[in-house]
Amino acid sequence: MTNGEILGSDGLKEGNRAPDFSFNSMNQKMKLSDFRKRKVVIYFYPRDFTTGCTTEASEFTIDYDRFKRAGIEIIGVSPDTDDSHKKFKQKMNIPYHLASDTNNTISKKYGTYGLKKFMGKEYMGVNRTTFIVDENGTIVRIFNKVKPQGHSNQVLEALGITN
Repeated sequence: MTNGEILGSDGLKEGNRAPDFSFNSMNQKMKLSDFRKRKVVIYFYPRDFTTGCTTEASEFTIDYDRFKRAGIEIIGVSPDTDDSHKKFKQKMNIPYHLASDTNNTISKKYGTYGLKKFMGKEYMGVNRTTFIVDENGTIVRIFNKVKPQGHSNQVLEALGITN
């Protein structure tokens, strides 16, 4: 765990198969593989109700119709509980899926769980990262060290969605 090593990373790169995972959404058990034949944006974020995460979620919510019209699904993943996600979705009017990853199982598969630094302190946590997965389950784009402000637009541009 030195030099910012990311734990559990399988060294995922663009062109790799996206690891499948299960999650609950609106009291329904789902898997990433349920979305084959559609593009999926998977964004990893540290925590519900924090400033950056609220900004990111809000922007994806505002732009959701543009993603939906293009047949693209969004899944937000954080270590929060299903109950926290339910409250976050209600408060923010989030129309897309949020996956609870309380044991960091999903984030470790994707290599987004690792060493973080904030105000001179080091700790383990989820690094803000986004993956675009194509209709065949292949990772076609990875955004590392995501800045919440403007990120939804950045993803739309990468997908070629301009209106």
